[in-house]
Amino acid sequence: MPQIELTPAERRVHRAEAHHLDPVVIIGGDGLTPAVQKEVDAALNAHGLIKVRVFGDDRAVREQIYQQLCDELNAAPIQHIGKLLVLWRPTPEKEKAFDEDRMPGPRDIKVLKFGRAGQKPEVKQLRVLGNQRLTAGGTIKRAKPKQKSVKKGRQD
Repeated sequence: MPQIELTPAERRVHRAEAHHLDPVVIIGGDGLTPAVQKEVDAALNAHGLIKVRVFGDDRAVREQIYQQLCDELNAAPIQHIGKLLVLWRPTPEKEKAFDEDRMPGPRDIKVLKFGRAGQKPEVKQLRVLGNQRLTAGGTIKRAKPKQKSVKKGRQD
C-alpha cells in the first residue's frame, strides 16, 4: 500500500500534536520484525498519531525503517528527528452495535434533603432504574405503561 501524502500545513499540525507524545513502540537491535510491525499497526489503529523510537546509530537504517513502515502500513511520514519517528494514519471508524432490545440502565443520583437553617443537608444516594423516575420531592416513582389510543385500536 502506498503511503499517505500530506500537505506541509497538515504535516505541521500533526507535528505539533505529536510534540507531547511519548514513544509507543521501541525498535531494538533486531530491527523491524513482523511482530514490531504488527505492534506499530495496532498502535496506529488505536491512536492514529504515534512516535516510534529506533535504537541504532545508523541513520540510513532508521530512514529505511521509516519508509518501510509508511509504505507497508499506509501511514503518513510526519517527522524523523534523531532516533524518533512520527507516523500518522486516520483512525478507522468504530462500528457501534445497536441492540433494539436494550433498555436504559441504572443511574446513581445524589439527593440533598435540607433541614433547618444552619444544619448540613442530608445526602442520600439513590439508584434509579430504567423504568423509574425521580420526582421533584426526591422520591422514586415507577413509570406507568404508555396507554394506547382507543381510536387507533378501533377497526371500522
